[in-house]
Amino acid sequence: MGDPFYDAVVIGGGIHGAGVAQALAVNGHSVLVLEQHTVASGTSSRSSKLIHGGLRYLESFHISLVKECLQERAILLRNAPHLVKLVPFYIPVFPETTRRPWQFRAGLSLYAALNSFKPSSRFGTVAEKEWKNLDGLATNNLQKVFYYQDAQTDDVTLTRAVMNSAVQHGAELMAPCEFMSADATDGGVSICYQQEGQTNQCQTRVVINATGPWVNQVLDKFSFAHAPLPIELVQGTHIILPGELMQGVYYVEAPADQRAVFVMPWQGNTMVGTTETVYTGDPGAVHPLETEIDYLLKTLIHYFPHYQGKPMLDSFAGLRVLPHDEGHPFSRSRDTQLVVDSDHSPRLLSIYGGKLTAYRITAEKVMQKLGSSLKSASSSRISTKDILLDC
Repeated sequence: MGDPFYDAVVIGGGIHGAGVAQALAVNGHSVLVLEQHTVASGTSSRSSKLIHGGLRYLESFHISLVKECLQERAILLRNAPHLVKLVPFYIPVFPETTRRPWQFRAGLSLYAALNSFKPSSRFGTVAEKEWKNLDGLATNNLQKVFYYQDAQTDDVTLTRAVMNSAVQHGAELMAPCEFMSADATDGGVSICYQQEGQTNQCQTRVVINATGPWVNQVLDKFSFAHAPLPIELVQGTHIILPGELMQGVYYVEAPADQRAVFVMPWQGNTMVGTTETVYTGDPGAVHPLETEIDYLLKTLIHYFPHYQGKPMLDSFAGLRVLPHDEGHPFSRSRDTQLVVDSDHSPRLLSIYGGKLTAYRITAEKVMQKLGSSLKSASSSRISTKDILLDC
């Protein structure tokens, strides 16, 4: 018997690997997912747990990205209402806040317009008499409080739900499993991987490198490959403290550098994040820095003084993949980049960057990019926008 054959092999069991596997399987393609640890064990478990358009990205003119993410948010709210829920967001404005009330109103108006003024787009200001109900938010010199809506999720549960959907539609998952090498063949690609100490091989038409911060390291294991994109890994840390926020999420400005920081309810506690610290080294060794923890604690206590003295319950750090540039990480493109080894009948596609919110549309774009290499399994391609997600 020869090696097993698949239409596609996906390397990486994070949200993008799961999304691509689902899109492939739904369309009748045979697909194998290789994950080195467990599903959602990397970056997909260390996000801010938000399904959102990215209000702050309007400042850097990522208009199309924000619109796309708002459309994807609507799809997830419909297809996974038990996993993705709208929650109130609050933006307090003080005299020292960099952005003025008119700027927030303009930004929220554009945010609503990009969401086609749906009911979920409603925003406004909280009456002063209600400020005392905002979870202990400091009100000394408080000028205004804006509110709007975005969504929260459990990133691990969501990723597993997408992977479960892929498996239900015929995808195979091997985890834990170590990808070893890939070699070009006349018919596609020969893959070598290890599982439980045993070396195995399979054949495939195409390989999707969905390994997040490991993307360029994985390319080194290919005997053929596209040129790696120059990237920078940017660390984002979150901390968790006791005390539940009852009203929603707070979008505040860090007093140290005026960066946007979220203060969020999370599993009966309070989560604060995130940071932007350039990271070098093994992606598997990323961990919160004391300077990041101090930064987040000071930001939290500045706006919510009653957290002073409360013990930190936990902290975690994840990595974003951003284009290499000399500028500040905030100003860099958040667009996902899909890179292939050949524009005609590609055998390898690598996913660079990406957002949790946009995982589904990213997978659809992967399908389009690989269309010439994948034999059609049905007369017309099926979109995942109508696939319901179970836990």
